[in-house]
Amino acid sequence: MFDNRVLLITGGTGSFGNAVLRKFLNSAVNEIRIFSRDEKKQDDMRKNFNSDKLKFFIGDVRDYQSVSNAMRGVDFVFHAAALKQVPSCEFYPLEAVKTNILGTENVLEAAIAHSVKNVVCLSTDKAVYPINAMGTSKAMMEKVIVAKSRNVPDGMTICTTRYGNVMASRGSVIPLFIRQIIENSPITITDPNMTRFMMTLDDAVDLVIHAFKNGVNGDIFVQKAPAATIDVLTKAIFSLMGKPEHKINVIGTRHGEKLYEALCSREEMFVAQDQGDYYRIPADNRDLNYSKYFEEGEKELSQVEDYNSHNTYRLDIEGMKELLRKLDFIREIEAGNLVVPEGV
Repeated sequence: MFDNRVLLITGGTGSFGNAVLRKFLNSAVNEIRIFSRDEKKQDDMRKNFNSDKLKFFIGDVRDYQSVSNAMRGVDFVFHAAALKQVPSCEFYPLEAVKTNILGTENVLEAAIAHSVKNVVCLSTDKAVYPINAMGTSKAMMEKVIVAKSRNVPDGMTICTTRYGNVMASRGSVIPLFIRQIIENSPITITDPNMTRFMMTLDDAVDLVIHAFKNGVNGDIFVQKAPAATIDVLTKAIFSLMGKPEHKINVIGTRHGEKLYEALCSREEMFVAQDQGDYYRIPADNRDLNYSKYFEEGEKELSQVEDYNSHNTYRLDIEGMKELLRKLDFIREIEAGNLVVPEGV
């Protein structure tokens, strides 16, 4: 379905964009456009992949005209551009609004204006029951996506994917832990009992492809991902690196962090459709006829649980090690090559 098509990836120089290129660049896709504001990362990507299929566009999702310029002639869009760091969004919440909410509005408006066929937007588990600025901005981003999806031209689809912790992506703790071990510094963890969903970058790309193939307007898709405590994650890394007695420094929970994350709220699980490895959450397409909100309730909602990193399948140390071995740099480390991974 991507043969001879043009794909645009916003925020394409990030971890997700690189993973998409590794999967698609040697396929029959006609062109992949990388849209971002970082010329250095674009230049690094240009040299690394060295492909005529790859085209680069400097711009910012905050600027509609730069998005529109990149969108001409595009068939499909993967919208990954975002501010993702919890502490920075907590201190600069309006910057999160400008990028995550208004930037998404610009991407969708440009996609509609240029007759793009399919847009898949990337969200996060932090958008479910948000307690921090990053999660709140992503939750509002999802609302913008659903609202836009209600009134798009025939033949166009806009949907969303939600992720848990994508291992070794930019900002992930795993590269940080490995660097600290290599430098013989104490591992800094917030709370050993904290749980997080665990998925690889390949899982992230597969989820987007699943949404692309199966989504209808306003859908949200999540992967049924395993989870692990931070304690299990650190012990698995220690074991893989042969450092079982490495020192741990518990620094306490940071601004805006939760003990566990949810990928689907209770209300969403009530309507979610089980698709094997994924859940599909259809859009709430009720209109502004208020009687539907105040006179017709959901009788069995209290019997449903949310889907979170405390009640999903929990990895033990061996299970976490097996998942970590899917990462290239972990296999290098096990082979005796102490390479500090990117992202730190």
